[in-house]
Amino acid sequence: MIAKIICYALNGLDGVPVEVETDVNRGVPSYEMVGLPDTVVKESKERVRSALKNSGLLFPVNKITINFAPADIKKEGASFDLAVAVSLLKASEQLIGTDLSDTVFLGELALNGDLRPVSGLLPILISAKGHGYSKFVIPEANAKEARFLGGAEIYPARNLIEVVRHLVGTAPIDPLETKKFVVGGAKEGSADLKYVMGQPVARRALEIAVAGGHNLLMVGPPGAGKTMLARCLPTVMPDLSFDEALEITKIHSVAGVLGEEGIISERPFRTPHHTATTVSMCGGGNKVVHPGEISLAHGGVLFLDELPEYKRSTLEAMRQPLEDGKITVSRAGGTFSYPARFMLCASMNPCPCGNYGSADRTCTCSPSEIRRYRKRVSGPLLDRIDLQVEVDSVAYDDLTSSSMAESSQAVKERVDFVRRVQRERFGESGIHTNAEMGERELRSFCALSDEGDKILREAFDRLKLSARARSRIVKVARTIADLDMSEEIQPKHVYEAASYRIYDKLG
Repeated sequence: MIAKIICYALNGLDGVPVEVETDVNRGVPSYEMVGLPDTVVKESKERVRSALKNSGLLFPVNKITINFAPADIKKEGASFDLAVAVSLLKASEQLIGTDLSDTVFLGELALNGDLRPVSGLLPILISAKGHGYSKFVIPEANAKEARFLGGAEIYPARNLIEVVRHLVGTAPIDPLETKKFVVGGAKEGSADLKYVMGQPVARRALEIAVAGGHNLLMVGPPGAGKTMLARCLPTVMPDLSFDEALEITKIHSVAGVLGEEGIISERPFRTPHHTATTVSMCGGGNKVVHPGEISLAHGGVLFLDELPEYKRSTLEAMRQPLEDGKITVSRAGGTFSYPARFMLCASMNPCPCGNYGSADRTCTCSPSEIRRYRKRVSGPLLDRIDLQVEVDSVAYDDLTSSSMAESSQAVKERVDFVRRVQRERFGESGIHTNAEMGERELRSFCALSDEGDKILREAFDRLKLSARARSRIVKVARTIADLDMSEEIQPKHVYEAASYRIYDKLG
């Protein structure tokens, strides 16, 4: 008898339907798998055999052939175990009279029949639902991840015998109740701008960066507060919408780093160490291609502390994602595209000792040492960083002052207002922030007055800026104008935006 059960494989962030066809026939007992299964899938033979026997079910002693269709797609991972087990039961007539054509089965089997969680469940469910499937049997350990998906019947099971009893109708599993998405607020004890003393220029640049989705570089001596400022970024960023949360959760699910909540409710803040490899930043792997840090930061912040300490090749690999908002990773296992639209925040010292240009410390570095240190960050990468600001040491009186600075909540209210203005401006164009504007949007929404154009021309000639840097200055000026609630970009907005490009010659 031949049985057909639907399962799903992952191709990047998209699910691909896989039909598990099982033929149980008379003949010399054997077990063959075809359809490009990898080693993990082939090993399911022993997992399924033990799971069936330890669940009180029969493993057919016949000639067994299992085909994974379509045969030209590589099948990887243990998520096919449950589908293989159910197809064997169906083909050996242990599941009589059950119609399983509209049900998707996902899960890894333990030897005792328990169902273990699988990575990438959410993108699979979303893809399968888009393909018309509405019933899913999944491991109970993945229930938190699946409970936010509406319009589907999702049955969480603890083990194989629960699945069988559900399918034959003796003990139906209650479908998973859909949970409403709740925006995650700032956690108690998290960083807050009210604790950042001094640094008015850096605080202003940080607000502009978040309001318009711009990249930010802070240059200053050790202990000036660069890292503290960066860690305040999530507290002033807009709340996630449900669609954004789902997209970010899909990435984290595929990477296998999804938390206990089952959904990402706060914007990511990723801080990879400077020893991170290019593969860990961009994504990849020997067999299974996983998202890298720049994709895990999608929708949030990627903070690179001590920027020059990162490998040059790692930094240069980020240039294309910073422009396109996505990254295409090609490996032996295939070619996959992952979203990578993040806000880059970086910090660095002005020199190896960190004191060059300080008002109260003496630099001990030679000019050649300073030059070599700064050249670790290339000009093309700096070209893609919209705001570059100095962060100097804070005076002792500022540190011991009893008065608090403006809080993150107050700044966030202004940021939320500016983000609403941008949503109304760009409508359904697919653009969400000023930083994402192309040349067409620049011409439509960023017209400069004669005086503003003169200021920009002088900055362009004096700093030897590129065409990209010019466009980014205009985008920043548009954000500054939005913060001022101004329809027009005024000369003062252009002047302030140009003042944030003072480190363009670092590379």
